[in-house]
Amino acid sequence: MQAIVATQSGGPEALAVVQRPEPTPGPGELLLAVHAAGVNRADVLQRRGLHPPPEGASDVLGLEAAGEVVAVGADVEGWEPGDRACALLTGGGYADRVVVPAAVALPWPATLTAAEAACAYEVYATAFDNLLVRAGLSRGERALVHGGTSGVGTAAVQLAQRAGATALVTVGSDRKARAALQQGAEAAIVYPEEDFVERVLALTDQHGVEAILDVVGGDYLERNLRALADDGHLVVIGLQGGRRAELDLAWLLGRRLTVAGSTLRARPLAHKEALAARLREEVWPGFADGSLRPVVDSIHPLAEAAQAHARMESGEHIGNIVLAVG
Repeated sequence: MQAIVATQSGGPEALAVVQRPEPTPGPGELLLAVHAAGVNRADVLQRRGLHPPPEGASDVLGLEAAGEVVAVGADVEGWEPGDRACALLTGGGYADRVVVPAAVALPWPATLTAAEAACAYEVYATAFDNLLVRAGLSRGERALVHGGTSGVGTAAVQLAQRAGATALVTVGSDRKARAALQQGAEAAIVYPEEDFVERVLALTDQHGVEAILDVVGGDYLERNLRALADDGHLVVIGLQGGRRAELDLAWLLGRRLTVAGSTLRARPLAHKEALAARLREEVWPGFADGSLRPVVDSIHPLAEAAQAHARMESGEHIGNIVLAVG
């Protein structure tokens, strides 16, 4: 089968098409014929040598895919060849075939195209688990989502709306601000031109937001805490601005703030299985009723994965970047 790997740490040109044996599903696993695969920032970091795959994971890139079940391993119930599935992976999505634990596979929503189904799992799982579960965003509350036109950002805005909450977002340009507003954000703050703390406080009558989803880290920590309402929750899911920052603990004590962090890829299978069950029950119905729909920026052939990575690194994309495989 064809697959994409990084032959060395470096730029998009480090990606190469290689031939690999077709995998075989073991007990509790499904083999998918991949139709499309999502491109995530973690893939870019892995290619650069900054985010190595967990022990035992494939060196083939790709953390999510959508495809057709072509073989079922022993002890699998509820799946048959011919079923269509969305897969959450520790690696291997950039390929013709991929094995996925059946416990974390979810049905490919009938309302979604292959490209949309391929980029639904990772971003909605990330946004749901961190904004609605960890941060506890609920009806009538406001969230601040950094990177509001990214794949995770667009998913977070939709999930906030579906929960009866609203989302403010930060974006890098006026073009992205217009897109964020069209996608349902209450306000879009162009961070190179505006102080997001001042704007958040102005928009909330100095109250602040109840939840913040942050992909930046670094010196955003102190600013995020200033933008939070009392009893607010900050969840850090990325470190694009750096991994270190100073924290005035008095902010946490006096205002009862919570700071949390999480990643998805390296979690134990049992954790992912529990998350998949919640997604099936609480998120997947949104694809059927039309309240949720992945935003697709661009679709690239598998052999042009380098162009897809270059698109992501340009920062010009709005929504998700997808590889067409089968």
